[in-house]
Amino acid sequence: MITLQSVVKQFATKKGTLTAVDNVNLQISEGEIYGVIGFSGAGKSTLIRMFNGLEKPTSGDVIVGGDNIAQLGIKDLRKKRQKIGMIFQHFNLLWSRTVFDNIAFPLEIAGVAKAEREQRVNELIRMVGLTGREKAFPSQLSGGQKQRVGIARALANDPTVLLCDEATSALDPQTTDEILELLVAINKKIGLTIILITHEMHVIRKICHKVAVMENGRVVEEGPVLTVFGNPQSAVTQRFVKDDLKDEEVETSINEIFESYPTGTILRLKFIGSTTGQPIISKMIRKFNLDMNVLAGHVSHTQNGAVGHLIVHVPALNERTDEMFRELEQHGVKAEVERHG
Repeated sequence: MITLQSVVKQFATKKGTLTAVDNVNLQISEGEIYGVIGFSGAGKSTLIRMFNGLEKPTSGDVIVGGDNIAQLGIKDLRKKRQKIGMIFQHFNLLWSRTVFDNIAFPLEIAGVAKAEREQRVNELIRMVGLTGREKAFPSQLSGGQKQRVGIARALANDPTVLLCDEATSALDPQTTDEILELLVAINKKIGLTIILITHEMHVIRKICHKVAVMENGRVVEEGPVLTVFGNPQSAVTQRFVKDDLKDEEVETSINEIFESYPTGTILRLKFIGSTTGQPIISKMIRKFNLDMNVLAGHVSHTQNGAVGHLIVHVPALNERTDEMFRELEQHGVKAEVERHG
């Protein structure tokens, strides 16, 4: 449905040419929730603005639903944008309009008749969970309610694509999860293709089917979330995963155990998919006659399955350690030595 081919975006600055997006190639399927993650300056905001023509590529093609966005004239681009909704970090609501009137605004611009407009707005208000708040102004709403208005407004013209520009960054964790769950529900209900950019791995892990990791304008890693999250290859992806797993807390646990037990080995065991629900470790303990002290455990759920991490302290490995590692790998569990005492 959406294809990016060798897309480059450059800006002229006082210090010379800045390449914000550098030779990006992506393929996004219809009905997919696709995430783009990167730290500040990675180029993700510039990238998402090219999907609806707010930025034009310096070179390359951005093809959405068969149309090359950069080649559309003003009239055709305006019409195309009606089918590409967008929500923003800071909501961008009209503060002098009520919830109802904010959602109705794009329908007014599109020339939709009043009766049809009212029916569509009421339908969207129910969809995003704002029943009873129709006459409220943005100043009377919570952050989560404002973003629900933004989502409803973006869906007013029945788009095929929804762009989310750091849509949850201004929200608290609980409200973030509520908005993400709403986006998943909308995706499943109407088959909407959703593209979101974020700097939070939690957002990607919770709702995306696929992810592209950006750094310095380039996509350094791309694929199903479970694959990328479970086996990160690039340094920047490893950093995102480490932050998501709260590895600093794990490191504290490791240091504490070594103060009490200065000998032994710390192992990190990684489970992917169905292996997270199997009693593999207890089997290994019995079979290889090992003592293990569990330091930390974490299971992260994605749209494609679960990823589990278990940090254990083994006071004494034996001569069958290599055999155990091989058997763990056969069960889909990867074992890594974190530290030797």
